[in-house]
Amino acid sequence: MAREYADPADREIAGLAAACLALGSAPLIVRAARQALAPLGPHPARALESLPDDELSAIYSGFRYRFFGGEDLAALLSAVRNARRAYGSLEALFRAGDDPAEPTILRGADRFAAALEDLAGDRWTRPPGKSAWRDNLLPRPSRGSACKRLFLYLRWMVRKDAVDPGGWTGVSPARLIVPLDTHMGAACRRLGLLARKADDLRAALEVTEAFRRFRPDDPVRYDFALTRPGIHPCLDADEYFRCFEGSGTNLGKRSRP
Repeated sequence: MAREYADPADREIAGLAAACLALGSAPLIVRAARQALAPLGPHPARALESLPDDELSAIYSGFRYRFFGGEDLAALLSAVRNARRAYGSLEALFRAGDDPAEPTILRGADRFAAALEDLAGDRWTRPPGKSAWRDNLLPRPSRGSACKRLFLYLRWMVRKDAVDPGGWTGVSPARLIVPLDTHMGAACRRLGLLARKADDLRAALEVTEAFRRFRPDDPVRYDFALTRPGIHPCLDADEYFRCFEGSGTNLGKRSRP
């Protein structure tokens, strides 16, 4: 979805909406993301700037996908609009809370999500410590989950190649964290790269460190390729991973408990 927008300002908004909704099968995710972005037209940044909170709430009143309703999405987009007004871009908001000297974006990602929680309009009142949307719409690493969709969004924005559209220029791909889900977890255990049984934040960091041994400059470059066998019905996982066997590394060897 993010790749369809040429302007980085539009791309970072579309990418965040799509990443936050990345639950379930790919066709359903794409359909939900298109439904979420349709009211903003071809230039979400420009459209969002002129939409007050009451209009956002009305526009998304009929939206529903999985756990998330229209008010969740409207509150998130309100926060995005306010972040852009205050910082100029979502990249600038991220960099304001990030320390490029740290080995990963872990703390910066947590601060980014926390800052967005605080930036939703007054229409979405909430008790202290609670965001204006469901917590799992944009999870925070400090709460312990793998935060797959947040790290997926950052991968899309920071990397630029045939898979990821890029757009952010001030964050190094070397500091990204693998967007770990059940498919990636299963693949990494099969390849001997992950010993931890839970697909949580500690597992995501373990996998990232394993990939950093191969590509310290770009540890998440393997994410897309290794998750395909668990997602694409035309790929046979046994045949796919057999190509790693006998490679002279531990790739292709099942991890032991």
